[in-house]
Amino acid sequence: MIQFQNVTKSYSGDKKAVDQLNLTIPDGKIFGFLGPNGAGKSTTIKMLTGILPIDEGTITINSFDISKHPLEAKKTFGYVPDSPNMFLRLKGIEYLNFIGDVYDIPTDQRKEKIEYLTKEFGIYEVLNDAIQTYSHGMRQKVIVSGVLLHDPDVWILDEPLTGLDPKSSYKLKEMMREHARKGKTVFFSTHVLEVVEQLCDQVAIINNGKLEFTGQMDDMREKFNTEGSLEQLFLELTNHE
Repeated sequence: MIQFQNVTKSYSGDKKAVDQLNLTIPDGKIFGFLGPNGAGKSTTIKMLTGILPIDEGTITINSFDISKHPLEAKKTFGYVPDSPNMFLRLKGIEYLNFIGDVYDIPTDQRKEKIEYLTKEFGIYEVLNDAIQTYSHGMRQKVIVSGVLLHDPDVWILDEPLTGLDPKSSYKLKEMMREHARKGKTVFFSTHVLEVVEQLCDQVAIINNGKLEFTGQMDDMREKFNTEGSLEQLFLELTNHE
């Protein structure tokens, strides 16, 4: 479970990128996090993962405060950032073994998991090549494989489907569903609204740093008295000052 309590972040003093955010992401759900560019979505995710400090409020991940107990909190989650352009000089297998070392994954278990994940995503044959030679989609696949390697309870996925081919995208979505079915947490940010409608159990929409809505799709349609698509609802919620 992830909990945001009165979380605020400012960059220039006056302008609040995130303003008094209160949000609970429950276990056993795929939770979609939406917002237009500049709404505070990326700032929220960076505070959640400990990349940015929190100005006010608290964020807890499986009861660990990310500010007070960062190492304990970070051991419980896996994070796919919105850009896979990291560790480019390492070979794919070197990167995955580095992740295995960070999380103390036993060698035999690690080898088996690396083989399974990279075969699922179609990159097993290129693991001895440098990541800088990979396409964007292949880089995304090796980052996702690294995130899933230690089987974290909480998945924090920022645009994870970007650059994936249809087969790999389907595989990852099935893994997300299975993770949620096990009673674990999937926090999922995307711009592809059709994917949200197909995949997410609950959604939250942030705009101008404030939470506009949180709940199930049916709740949102009932609240706004419409049978329209998520795209129509999203535009209605965010197309105002």
